[in-house]
Amino acid sequence: MRLLPPASAFILALAALLTPASGAERIGGDNAFSFVALGDMPYNLPDDYAKFDRLISAVNTLKPAFTLHMGDIKSGSLPCSDEVLKKAYDQIQTFRGALVYTIGDNEWLDCHRKAAGGYNPRERLARLREMFFANPAKSLGQSPLDVESQAQLMPEFSTYVENTRFTKNGVMFLTAHVPGSNNGFEAQDPDAPAEFFARDKANVAWLDAGFARAKADNAKAVVLFMQAEFDESRFPNGAMPRQSGFVRTLDAIEAGAKSFGKPVLLIHGDEHYFSITPLKNSKGKPIPGVNKLMVYGDTLVHAVRVFVDPDGDSVFGFMPLIVPENGMGK
Repeated sequence: MRLLPPASAFILALAALLTPASGAERIGGDNAFSFVALGDMPYNLPDDYAKFDRLISAVNTLKPAFTLHMGDIKSGSLPCSDEVLKKAYDQIQTFRGALVYTIGDNEWLDCHRKAAGGYNPRERLARLREMFFANPAKSLGQSPLDVESQAQLMPEFSTYVENTRFTKNGVMFLTAHVPGSNNGFEAQDPDAPAEFFARDKANVAWLDAGFARAKADNAKAVVLFMQAEFDESRFPNGAMPRQSGFVRTLDAIEAGAKSFGKPVLLIHGDEHYFSITPLKNSKGKPIPGVNKLMVYGDTLVHAVRVFVDPDGDSVFGFMPLIVPENGMGK
């Protein structure tokens, strides 16, 4: 696990101070609340089923406002069978509160791999939408949230039931389907590019609409969540080549955040360790007012608690949610 920068360590200490040892949780002003963020699990089966159950139990005990799952509900080397996907769905449904899920690459994009069963990725994506988003107006979990779906609000993008948003105490939460594996831009077959360009167009439209709605509603902050780590460090000076599948997403976030002018938090998974850093644009420069949180995953079957005080100066605070019995990875 990477060490946190000093500023992030301070945020964690502050979050700890805001949480009393006993009694009702108090995390700030009257509009304050907390939620849990996790992703990239369960990976190492069958052992991780029990680990994920323990983490779910810990979350259920905390009773957060809701939980966000960053996708990758299985590892890329496990079969993408209906049975594996259904097991993940059933386990997610044991969260007593609401859980909002965004799709990762392991459950469809990477399903062409021999180890994953050699499936057609777009057929697996259709199955995911059918299984996990049967009711686009509701989240998952035993106490589902009402959510707005792009498929219902923007008829020209009726396929994208997975792109949803909701508001809690003046903070907008919005997910876009942006997975790892370069957002699906690295074609594995002749039909892959058409899927990428259509989904990329839908994602940008959804981000644009979300920021516009947040600004019109005078929202206090925006939380975006998606699966992919953009990994700008791979490129010279951090600047992405225009052929990267993430460029238009980052450009949309940068433009939306600039227009919105208030705190923006991007939550993602993909690389499996806990970090808090500034979000950089497609040219490798930090986007003012936008930070990104990466959550645990893979062998680190843990989560992150996010404290939100819409009326506070910093708005967001963070604290690891560690399940000791699950260990700290290899």
